[in-house]
This record gives sequence, structure tokens and C-alpha cells, in this order.
Amino acid sequence: MLTHDQIWTALDRLAERAGITASALARRAGLDPTTFNKSKRITTDGRERWPSTESVAKSLAATNTSIDTFVQLIGDAPRTVQSVPLLGLGQAGAGDHFDDGGHPTGKGWDEVGLPAVSDEHAYALEISGDAMKPAYRDGDVIMVSPGTAIRRGDRVVVKTADGEVLVKELKRRTAKTLELASLNPAHADRTLASDDVEWIARIVWVSQ
Repeated sequence: MLTHDQIWTALDRLAERAGITASALARRAGLDPTTFNKSKRITTDGRERWPSTESVAKSLAATNTSIDTFVQLIGDAPRTVQSVPLLGLGQAGAGDHFDDGGHPTGKGWDEVGLPAVSDEHAYALEISGDAMKPAYRDGDVIMVSPGTAIRRGDRVVVKTADGEVLVKELKRRTAKTLELASLNPAHADRTLASDDVEWIARIVWVSQ
């Protein structure tokens, strides 16, 4: 029998897999942003509040996740941690920190322990400054997986042919262009020609 903690933990892990917070997951699923807030999981009179079947179904659809995968997220097994290369986002565009495939290489990388993903080339970038608020704050660490498939709506890291490293949301991708939405509404969206994109990788987790 499922417990209250198990089902909520699975939803939190579902959000982590998508590289977003539980509130952002609710928004992406078309729900009220506070639907999955931890403060709402226990009522004021101390009763357990469970997520509705509809809200779980919408969350799975919004993240393109199968019910089988969600069941795996329910498991009580402790999450394994892997050591991955860590670099400040501000340093990412300078020097030879990545190979042509967007995999970490060269010197200047530190290390950090983060939840394990099935990508040996995964790495982490530390956010600095407020340019990506409210999505990411100064000091947040994002985990990037070059080997994970990317879909519309995913948050991604993009390196341009000019050496610029961008953290954006993928709006649309065609054979000729890449349309990117800024995470901070104060900043303009970007459209890049495919020839101007060196590589693109998906953000799969964030420490917030």
C-alpha cells in the first residue's frame, strides 16, 4: 500500500527529473502553482492531503513520463549520489572546458556530489548573479546531461559558435533555427541559426 510520503516524494522526484521545482511542475501541468507546495500536503487540522489522480496524470503528461517510470520514483530505495565535474556558469564560455560534443574536458573543473543519472558525461554548473531569477538564484547548482533527449519546454544549456553559454528554455527547434525563451522575463528571448549552435544539453536537476 502506498503511503502519503511515498506519493509526494515521487512527485518531487518527477520535478527533479525535469530540472524544475514542484511549483514549476504544477504550472507546466496546467495546475495552480501552489498545488504541490509542501505547506499544502497536510491540512490545517493535521490530516494528510493526497494529490489527485488528475494532477498526477497531468504531471506525467507534462513531463512525458510513463506511469512505469513514476512507479519507480515511488520506491523507498535511497537515491545514489555520483560525483560530477563542477564549473561556475560564468567560466563556461571561456577556455577549453568542453569538447565539440558538449562534454566536460580540460582543467579548471571542481567536483560535486549530486543525484545519480544514467549519463557518464553529466556535469554541474553553479549559477552566479540574478540574471535567471526567479527560475534560478545565485548559488543554485544545475545538473546538465548531454546524453538526455531534449523536448520542447525543457530547460537547456546552449553554447554558441561565438563561445557564449546560455541557460534558456527550448521553445522550438527546426532544421534551421533554435528558438529559446529567457528564464527571466526581463530578458529578451533568443532565436539562433542552427549553424550558430555548437551544442545543446538538457538540465535534469537543480539544487534549490
